[in-house]
Amino acid sequence: MSRATVSRRLPLVWLALHRRRRMLLSLVFGMVVFEALIVVITGTVPPTDLFGGGKNPPDAFKAFSGSNGDVSIASYAGLLGAGLTHPFWIALQLTAIGALGAAAVAADVESGTIELLMTRPVSRRRLLAERTAALAAASVLLNAAATATVALGVALSADLRAAVPIGGVFAAGLLGCGFTLCLTGPVLAVSAVSRRRAHVIGAAVAFGAVGFALNFVALAWEPAAPLRYLSPFHYYTPGDALAHGTVPWSSLAVLCGVGVTGLVAAFALLDRRDLAI
Repeated sequence: MSRATVSRRLPLVWLALHRRRRMLLSLVFGMVVFEALIVVITGTVPPTDLFGGGKNPPDAFKAFSGSNGDVSIASYAGLLGAGLTHPFWIALQLTAIGALGAAAVAADVESGTIELLMTRPVSRRRLLAERTAALAAASVLLNAAATATVALGVALSADLRAAVPIGGVFAAGLLGCGFTLCLTGPVLAVSAVSRRRAHVIGAAVAFGAVGFALNFVALAWEPAAPLRYLSPFHYYTPGDALAHGTVPWSSLAVLCGVGVTGLVAAFALLDRRDLAI
């Protein structure tokens, strides 16, 4: 099937990606450069040298290495995991989710073009489905860029190959897709009911920032430990995946379950919404 045929069958997907192609290219470039920098630092400076000559960092630092278990940030897997949970990584992901999530519905309502769009032979469900597909494609692209960069770095370094199984890199990448889906569903639900794109972007930032802060506090302060189950970062553990070389299927199921629930809510809310107000 040719690209032209696909673009005719899924015009809203290609239009959404085409309109934001410069932003997406910039995000992918930034992701590759950042992960390459993390790989270089990890491969050239022993992790223990970065953290006080082998002393174990506090448990709260597991939030930065993407671990809920025994993976310390003062390890090869921990440092590479830090590159996949770093605020810069989060910001790139949230930029794509916020921009494309807002464009799904709220941006057209704000600009007043939604009624014109609905006069065409495009149902509400098709509109949301194709724009959701565009957002999913962007998120997969970003995660693929990060995964490929880390995988190449591990393959080229004997020390990293000995400490991090290559399967763990791809397991972390799959977990990253689950994480972005977890945020995408609720963000699209907000877009389905909102009249302002700023509300959708704000929701994306809030879900990411509050989720990370909640997980960090839960790891740092024992009385708050039960709250970690409310954060997507409790289930998104790339450090553990990198160290053990396996996908934590139960955590991936939770992330995907939250995302799918949000998507179902988005379709239901859009079906019932009066787009004229």
